[in-house]
Amino acid sequence: MNISTEIRTIRRKAFLTQTEFANELSVAFSTVNRWENGKGIPNNTAMKKLRDFCEKRKISYLDLEDAWINGQLHQGKK
Repeated sequence: MNISTEIRTIRRKAFLTQTEFANELSVAFSTVNRWENGKGIPNNTAMKKLRDFCEKRKISYLDLEDAWINGQLHQGKK
């Protein structure tokens, strides 16, 4: 899966709206919206917040991490 799908899946597993999810991560609603629509990707700080969010709720983070790493690798090849 891709990053946007993984983020949406994590949010939905927590039964949160984009606004609620953004508040939990201390980011703007527009940031979550961009991530989920494939118009942006989380930076290192946001990835740490996402990891902590998942660990607290016992939601798997591995697929998101893999998608993020693969996305970073592909960006470096441009």
